[in-house]
Amino acid sequence: MIRRSPYGDAGQAFPIYITVVAGLLFLAFAYLAVGQAAANRNGAQTAADAAALAAAQDTRDQLAGKWVEVVLDPTKWQDVFDGNVPGLTPSCGRAYELAAQNDAHVEVCQLTGLLAYDVEVETDEPVGDSIVPGTENKYARASARAVIEPLCTFDLPGAGTGGNVLPQLTCKDRDWDLDPADLTVLPEPEDLFEVHLAD
Repeated sequence: MIRRSPYGDAGQAFPIYITVVAGLLFLAFAYLAVGQAAANRNGAQTAADAAALAAAQDTRDQLAGKWVEVVLDPTKWQDVFDGNVPGLTPSCGRAYELAAQNDAHVEVCQLTGLLAYDVEVETDEPVGDSIVPGTENKYARASARAVIEPLCTFDLPGAGTGGNVLPQLTCKDRDWDLDPADLTVLPEPEDLFEVHLAD
């Protein structure tokens, strides 16, 4: 006669149960590590985007200021809209500020051409300890490009029209008829230029 264990199959199932629980815990920690890395990467991308946009917006504001300085000389307008203006102050300082506000620091900031900024950042904090070896010293990096896009066009007045006529400035959302005798209302920087991230 075969004697059955008073515990039935429970004794045999216990090691399987332990193995399954251990496997599930491992998967949970693995997903947590992946989530930490993704969050770190997203934070880096947010910092890069903000830094690039800040630098481009600063240059946009300077270009708008230069346009106001030469508003009475429309022959110089196109140079401003092309970004071909001497005397602009470097704008990467704004990129450093915005990266710091997003817990990162700028590794690279450069003006690409005349109307775009390329920025690369690295997070200040590593991914952190996890079951994946080396993550405690792994920092997320990201890059972004912000573009300054002129929004306005104009036609220079023909010969013989005199120096008291300014061309109509046709911008994205409005036509501006500028009066040389009354320049109290002029387009804002965002009327003249759009700043956006490159796709």
